[in-house]
Amino acid sequence: MIKLVLTGLWVCAVTLASVYFSVQMATAPATNPDDAKKAQQEFVKGESINVPVIANGQVNGYFITRISFMMEKGKAGQLQMPLTELTTDELYSLLVGNKAIDISHTASFDVASFRSDIKKNMNERLGGDYVADVLVEQLDYLSKDEINNGDGAGKRTVKPVKIVQGDAAPDAEPKPAH
Repeated sequence: MIKLVLTGLWVCAVTLASVYFSVQMATAPATNPDDAKKAQQEFVKGESINVPVIANGQVNGYFITRISFMMEKGKAGQLQMPLTELTTDELYSLLVGNKAIDISHTASFDVASFRSDIKKNMNERLGGDYVADVLVEQLDYLSKDEINNGDGAGKRTVKPVKIVQGDAAPDAEPKPAH
């Protein structure tokens, strides 16, 4: 009987020791810093913005854009200026003023540079590090001739020139731009 009790105590001691050491040796799973960063950001959906392309005093076409932002949670609500109007002004500056896109050579368009310019300029205008990432959901060009040729009986739809294949919007519920 004593042998049975001692064997039971020995099994309990070995089991407790093995559980203790396995818990001590187990490491916590490594957290991905990008996941933690994304958890602190919120998606601010942009509105569709049409920017006219003016040359020689005439409208030659339109850029059709939709730019959204990833912002720090809570910072979108702290903005004193409307985000949609700031985005529209920034797009006018880049697309019309700086002519960031050459319509005849759309393949040479640098999307990464375009995004970084928008991010840098928006953060400067907002007076802080508000915009964490810029998502180009849509960037198309529709010429004036294509618009005029499509106005016939209203049955013909005009396909715009795709400049950028848009980013997929996150699954999160979007916050309004303003």
